[in-house]
Amino acid sequence: MREFLVQITTSVPEGTPPEEVAARRAAEAERATELAAAGHLWRLWRPEGERRRSVGVWCAENEAELHAKVLDTLPLRPWMTVDVTPLDPHPSDPGRTGGG
Repeated sequence: MREFLVQITTSVPEGTPPEEVAARRAAEAERATELAAAGHLWRLWRPEGERRRSVGVWCAENEAELHAKVLDTLPLRPWMTVDVTPLDPHPSDPGRTGGG
């Protein structure tokens, strides 16, 4: 599995009924839990003071799988702008295991 830094900005279309927004947000939280349990969502942050953006470490076999089987399954995806950066291990990463 490969790690990816994913930055997401969510913009709810003007005129969207509040009930739809609430339903999608609830479904989004449930799907995030499922993706975390499956090992696809490792960490997720919201930059301080920003409600529309999130930054996370996501995992998939490759970028195509990340989009098709992970990010595109998010209920809020139609309202999202996504920026994906593939990550490579750093030799000085204190969390790195295996010594090589």
